[in-house]
Amino acid sequence: MEIRNLTTRPLRIPLPGGKSLHLGPRKVAKIVPKSLEHPPVKELLEAETIEVVVGGRTKGANTTNPSGPSGSQSGPSAGGVRHTGDR
Repeated sequence: MEIRNLTTRPLRIPLPGGKSLHLGPRKVAKIVPKSLEHPPVKELLEAETIEVVVGGRTKGANTTNPSGPSGSQSGPSAGGVRHTGDR
């Protein structure tokens, strides 16, 4: 289950168990369904500050991949040599 921040400002969403979710403007994050029953989350849903994203996409929305590139990293390769220790 995912939620999306519909505002243009970052949000701090209180979750059950004393935890909180920091969600950037127009970003999507995964949460457990149990968290939707938490009163502060319900208030944000009712105020239309956040929305529940069903099936990974919302109807008619232009969605982007919030996790960035998948698989191989984009850009130049590090050359396969890993430098460790003191230099």
